Amino acid sequence: MEPFLTKLADKKIILASNSPRRQELLKALGVDFTVKVHPVDETVPADLPADYAAAYLSKLKAESFPTPLAENEILITADTIVIIKDKILGKPNSDMEAFDMIRSLSGTTHRVMTAVTMKDLKRQITLEDEAKVTFRFLEEDEIWYYIRNFKPFDKAGAYGIQEWIGFVGVTGIEGSYFTVMGFPQHLVYQQLKKW
Repeated sequence: MEPFLTKLADKKIILASNSPRRQELLKALGVDFTVKVHPVDETVPADLPADYAAAYLSKLKAESFPTPLAENEILITADTIVIIKDKILGKPNSDMEAFDMIRSLSGTTHRVMTAVTMKDLKRQITLEDEAKVTFRFLEEDEIWYYIRNFKPFDKAGAYGIQEWIGFVGVTGIEGSYFTVMGFPQHLVYQQLKKW
């Protein structure tokens, strides 16, 4: 039986993400792709509601991609944000900022939003998904252990659910685990089938 995405055989897919998690999850769909990363200022406008931030950043990454697309190319960009009480938690810049972020999530339920933008010469579409994650109360030494050993400075909210902190701290997820990881495969797959 042929893979479902064989119609994409004549397409060149570009993933504009340095995230090893996104690369792993796109590869798991059976998609061949190349990685081309370009730096983007990921500052969210102060007046932008938190619910729109992931889509804003994902679109920004697609629209600022420096290389013109060829007719057979599809560009994929993505962004993930963590929201707690309408406050956006981006990527931490220091150990202390990471600690403060994780401590604010301890013993609470927060939202994770991931947006994926897919673009070719004719169209651009942004897909969004949301999941809710509940952490048990985390002890301070557990938080420091995680930060010092896993250095979560490339992760929104200062944690990766697929790492130690997720194993020992997460007590519930409502929605897609892969959205929390940063790449809602089910939405990407459905859109690629339509492409």
